[in-house]
Amino acid sequence: MPGDTPLAATPPAAGPPAGAPDAARLGNPSFVWRAGQRRRLAIIERFAPLAGRRVLDLGCGVGEYVRAFAARGAYALGCDIAAPRLVEAHRRGAPGLLCAAGESLPFAAGTLDVVVLNEVLEHVHDDRATMREVARVLTPGGTAIVFVPNRLYPFETHGVYLRRRYIFGNVPLVNWLPRPLRNRLVPHARAYGAREIERVTAAPGLRLIDHSYVYPGFDNVAARSRWLARLLRAACYRAEDSRVGRRFGLSHLLVLQREEATP
Repeated sequence: MPGDTPLAATPPAAGPPAGAPDAARLGNPSFVWRAGQRRRLAIIERFAPLAGRRVLDLGCGVGEYVRAFAARGAYALGCDIAAPRLVEAHRRGAPGLLCAAGESLPFAAGTLDVVVLNEVLEHVHDDRATMREVARVLTPGGTAIVFVPNRLYPFETHGVYLRRRYIFGNVPLVNWLPRPLRNRLVPHARAYGAREIERVTAAPGLRLIDHSYVYPGFDNVAARSRWLARLLRAACYRAEDSRVGRRFGLSHLLVLQREEATP
């Protein structure tokens, strides 16, 4: 199946062309807090209670999840490589913001209780090095929660390049193409198969607790037709519990735990 093709190299491909828009290079952050974001926050809290814990949103964008973590009583932090996004996050009232890359986090070892990577790993320069950093900064028993694109999802949500022209939007069946062709169309973002993402996140000291799938929130559909969005949500969220249907979800959801220190 296309989703289980091994990753040929850590970079997604050649990388986005020079001058690529931020939406291509970095993905679009959560600009608005809607049903899809509320649902993901509930999923995060199911695996990692936030109150009173040191929580990092790695690749925080404009800080919507950082603000949500803080509202849940967490000591919330956010980091991103895009300074303009951090400026906007500060304007929106997000606390604890730092400009940093995932491959080199500015935290001492064993200082964070929870690290969340929400649709970020597909954009970093080195996904495996980023996961090693996540393992390093987590406290023993700490939790990493990773959402990443699923290669079996029928749409590519990061847009495509056609003759170096970037076309943003949901493009059908691109991720089902052979990887060399898929990477020519989407040089700016990875999509992972099931075994592939488990290998990428298998950093020393991290133990996989859960691997499941998440379908979209369909918020854009809801803005046009509430009944259609309700129908899609009911069908897709039921599919998340189906052995076959869940494999075609929008994103992998991996929950990893930092192993306890050896006495």
